[in-house]
Amino acid sequence: MTQVHELGYAECSKSYVFRGGKEYAPKQIQDMLGLSPQNRAAPRPGQPMPPQTFGASRFLMPVQQCEFQLTGILEALSRDPWPVANDKRPLRCTGVAVSVAVGLLETTFPNTGARIMLFAGGPATEGPGMVVSNELKEPIRSHHDIDRDSAKHFKRASKFYEGLAKRASTNGHVIDLFAGCLDQVGLLEMKSMPNSTNGVIVLSDAFATSIFKQSFLRMFNKDAAGFLEMGFNATFDVQTTKELKVSGMIGHGISAGKKSPCVGETEIGIGQTSAWRINAVVPRTAAGVYFEVVTPAGQPLQPGSRGLIQFVTHYQHSSGKQKLRVTTIARNFAEAGSPSIAASFDQEAAAVLMARIAVFKAEIDDSPDVLRWLDRMLIRLCQKFADYRKEDPSSFRLTDNFSIYPQFMFHLRRSQFLQVFNNSPDETAFYRHVLNEEDVNNSLIMIQPTLMSYTFDSPPQPVLLDSVSIKPDVILLLDTFFHILIFHGETIAQWRKAGYQDQEGYENFKELLEAPVRDAQDLLADRFPIPRYIVCDQGGSQARFLLSKLNPSTTHVSNSMYGTAPANAGQAIFTDDVSLQVFMEHLKRLAVGAQTN
Repeated sequence: MTQVHELGYAECSKSYVFRGGKEYAPKQIQDMLGLSPQNRAAPRPGQPMPPQTFGASRFLMPVQQCEFQLTGILEALSRDPWPVANDKRPLRCTGVAVSVAVGLLETTFPNTGARIMLFAGGPATEGPGMVVSNELKEPIRSHHDIDRDSAKHFKRASKFYEGLAKRASTNGHVIDLFAGCLDQVGLLEMKSMPNSTNGVIVLSDAFATSIFKQSFLRMFNKDAAGFLEMGFNATFDVQTTKELKVSGMIGHGISAGKKSPCVGETEIGIGQTSAWRINAVVPRTAAGVYFEVVTPAGQPLQPGSRGLIQFVTHYQHSSGKQKLRVTTIARNFAEAGSPSIAASFDQEAAAVLMARIAVFKAEIDDSPDVLRWLDRMLIRLCQKFADYRKEDPSSFRLTDNFSIYPQFMFHLRRSQFLQVFNNSPDETAFYRHVLNEEDVNNSLIMIQPTLMSYTFDSPPQPVLLDSVSIKPDVILLLDTFFHILIFHGETIAQWRKAGYQDQEGYENFKELLEAPVRDAQDLLADRFPIPRYIVCDQGGSQARFLLSKLNPSTTHVSNSMYGTAPANAGQAIFTDDVSLQVFMEHLKRLAVGAQTN
């Protein structure tokens, strides 16, 4: 069952009950909750709610007026007393619950900022939006099942949640998703709700974990004036001069259907419009907008001419005021392949924008096709901007502005955004969601994690994301954005287990152990969602989180070729993946070769 509690009724707890197995039309929800037009109290956007005893104010009230009732309802919530058989899953009608919440809000607060927060403790097993049946013998779908089209609830559930997402996003409402479960909760099917409305996704093992608790509290951060750090019901509009056309936007929003003259033919991401609805904006919201240069046939651009782009963002501030922010930027036009393009190329922003396109494609296409597309784009870029003599790989040189771009592409190809192996469908949906909302700096950490090395004889320093960085007498701090991992080398781990850090005369060892912990706390300070914090030793099972991210320059293959590994070679990684060195050799050969792919 789904229950809607009436906050405005102080005498006793009172709720409206909806059947979990039935799909309700919006009109039915309105009638059952007594929200029909004749007694509906829908204020104008941004206006305070007049005190009333009917309509919406029975369910939606300022927290000061209903704190006692709300606390009482939450404290009285209990597990369903009906016993669940050992071979069954509990019955959960998540779909109906979200549907009722969307119906309640769209009737009472159309086109006004609002959030629906969904806390999922397991998959929906009943009614519309069902992800898996309640029979435990039916496993929850995997990537293989979806590829083979044998996930029987997948398409129907996805379509149901997409319908809810569309209704919420057209009314400016946000749907957040908090999962607290060791297994999957059906995030893949439900992803359209947070993706279309720019809601948040937090994936944790249980609601008792600090990942959930701290992430949840961090959502309600306030600015210096005491207002929530979030804006609502935003419209993001892009205007350009006639030589530039908008191809599309990749981020969390939906098309506002604005067919202006600056809309281009080429479509990248959410295209065919120059404005988008982004239902929630927070200080870290980042959207990727793609443009193309279009000139009338045969007419070159005037030398020294500039293109103008204007970003217009209109949103409702959490104080209720409407705010407008306008940013205008000008850029010089240059011919393709000219030195001025090479001189102003931002390889970090380019890597993140390419990652967003790759993830957008991966949602629709097969993974190998996306990898081939990424490789083709990289080879083309190298052919255009690298210095080389034809068919001579040893002459290949990239200028500083391009030098680490191939490395970003190497790590992107191996990342969890494009390689679904070893991740559940829910995890893949979560990782891709976060990549599409973060800024360049954070997105780069996800694509190519940072690795710091701590040792006795030198201050902490960044080291290569490579297997050669693993040494017995070194502590490593890995930041993948989703995980923060402290890795103790073999010797350090043995000393720590022997308790040397607690003995006199070993103060420097104690300091060495504490340094990465302090730095990890600094990284955790303002990250959202809170990363998983892992402490592990060389050879331990948790070390896999580090090994999977490293460039395998020392593998079991290279060691067997040379008989024994060189003394400073780092740890051998058991993988058939190519290393960055092999990847670069192939890239050079293809870029300088006569044939183009």
